[in-house]
Amino acid sequence: MTKLNLRPEELAKIRELAHFKTGKKYLFLGYSLDLDTAELRDLFSSDDVVSRNDVYVLTVIFSHYASADPKARTGKLIKFKDLPGGRAYETALIKRAVDPIAKVFGDDPSSLLDAAKPLGGKSLSHGDSAVEISALEGIPIVYILWGASEFSASANVFFDCSASAYLPTEDIAVLTELTSARLIKSCQNL
Repeated sequence: MTKLNLRPEELAKIRELAHFKTGKKYLFLGYSLDLDTAELRDLFSSDDVVSRNDVYVLTVIFSHYASADPKARTGKLIKFKDLPGGRAYETALIKRAVDPIAKVFGDDPSSLLDAAKPLGGKSLSHGDSAVEISALEGIPIVYILWGASEFSASANVFFDCSASAYLPTEDIAVLTELTSARLIKSCQNL
């Protein structure tokens, strides 16, 4: 059994942010988090084992998420560089979270939609393929992909401008990297 190191008050805040009235399983990115015990399961893994790195990353992200001052979604999409302090990490984010999406899905853009479904993703009408994935409640990540044709495949990622009310920009970058990794893992499981 894998558990996140979260305090009961953090779990209570996560339950509130996720709009849970009843039930205790918070499903996100192909994981299941028990909001009573902090037990984390990987729904893409046959043995439910979560890597040590993902446990650490998710513990930090959820600890910060539990301090959120939630804001309503604005519907205005922005690039990572437009988040507070985002310019400093934009190049790294592109290399770690955006370029892998173009590489894996660029030859078959429709496969991005298939991979996003198990993550709760919904199709959008941008580029050759686009999806919105609620990485965590209140933090939608939008991937737009242009498939390989005359040029190499390319992708971009956008966020609702309210995202920084939920997590610091550095955590949004890490969450985006994790979301990209989970999309790729989902594709491998198809």
